[in-house]
Amino acid sequence: MAWPKSLNAAGIIEKLKQKIASLQQQWRRTRREIERLRQENEQLRQERERLREENEWLKRQLEEAQRASKRQAAPFSRGRRKADPQRPGRKSGAAYGRRYGKAIPEHVDQVIAVPAPVRCECGGKLKVESIKSQYQQEIVRKTIWRRFDIPICRCQLCHKRVQGRDPRQTSDALGAAAVQLGPDALALAVQMNKGLGIPHADVAAVLKDSFQLQVNRSTICRAVERVARRGEATWHALRDAARRSMVNAIDETGWNVEAQLRWLWVVVSEQVTFCDILPGRGFEQAAALLGLYCASVAPLPGYGRSGLGVGSPLPAASESLIGKGLGLAGPL
Repeated sequence: MAWPKSLNAAGIIEKLKQKIASLQQQWRRTRREIERLRQENEQLRQERERLREENEWLKRQLEEAQRASKRQAAPFSRGRRKADPQRPGRKSGAAYGRRYGKAIPEHVDQVIAVPAPVRCECGGKLKVESIKSQYQQEIVRKTIWRRFDIPICRCQLCHKRVQGRDPRQTSDALGAAAVQLGPDALALAVQMNKGLGIPHADVAAVLKDSFQLQVNRSTICRAVERVARRGEATWHALRDAARRSMVNAIDETGWNVEAQLRWLWVVVSEQVTFCDILPGRGFEQAAALLGLYCASVAPLPGYGRSGLGVGSPLPAASESLIGKGLGLAGPL
């Protein structure tokens, strides 16, 4: 092996020193990057653990809410009792306020003499000092049977069959359908079903348990339909009165009719309130409620002519009518 004629050992050593310094600097940068990545990994692990705990907590809250929605709870229940709850009711003293009580009835249908106890709890004899009165208002449940002797007539001119009717009758049916419910019973059934939202079967159960009336739920359903037909003229009168009003407020909500989505519309004016169930919730249905003139109402801000917002006031004046009104409002 032949050695180079001129060997620059100092230059080689200097280059090696520079390379070593560069490698050391690169190693330090790599170490700092590894440390940064390790810290970031630890932060991500902690964040993942926090999210996992939060997810578990949200699952428990969702399960509790779902269980609470399926059981009846007291209104405004917070789920935990106070350690030192206050006594319910108003507090006695000067700040109690004015005391009220039910008025004593002027007429009493039944007077009951309450016997005095024989002895005290301690065994001593008792002596009557005074008599105090207590009043009770009770419902007297009494079911009666009516028989209507209906004359069946025949016209001597056209030979048409005609039968008489009493105002207390609820139907003209005879034969197999001759046993019926009276007007007060039907009115109570309709009030429970439509006024209180009680299902037909439950209404029949109440009439049976309270008044010994043997009624099927289909009877309640047909009674509601008959009452609705009798009240149709009243509904038309309410609608006509609303159409004559200067301002009406309307609103709608979803409604179920034979498993089909419908919309319950409510119209409120200063004088009357009426409702109707329609297949849609657009401008066409609103115009059908309040008349054809609604087709030219002025659009409200944010709504076009093809639809109305919930609670939109109707009817509004048209643009041409507003322009004429502004012209008339000028100086005479």
